[in-house]
Amino acid sequence: MTRVRRRYIARRRRTKIRLFAATFRGAHSRLTRTTTQQKMRALFSTHRDRGRRKRSFRRLWITRINAVTRENRGSHSYSRLILDLYKRQLLLNRKIPAQIAISNRNCLDTISNAIIK
Repeated sequence: MTRVRRRYIARRRRTKIRLFAATFRGAHSRLTRTTTQQKMRALFSTHRDRGRRKRSFRRLWITRINAVTRENRGSHSYSRLILDLYKRQLLLNRKIPAQIAISNRNCLDTISNAIIK
């Protein structure tokens, strides 16, 4: 069987990987084998951390809402506010009340008072 010379195709594949890893430091951007490994590792990390980022933002929003509701009404908490929202069938995600809590704390307090009554 004759030998296959993979000049252009192999060079194109390696160039594509090198362009991806151009910002990596040291051998991770220069050597083909380590570049390939680092690319696989980077893509794995981005896929994994996409869910983690969503999780951490949700925790942040819950903390902000809880802090403002406890500050304004000592007896109320985040869980009571969300329960009242569901009872009133007001479907708000956690991001919107958290932004309201940061920009205008009194507004979130009036919303929670209107929901309770």
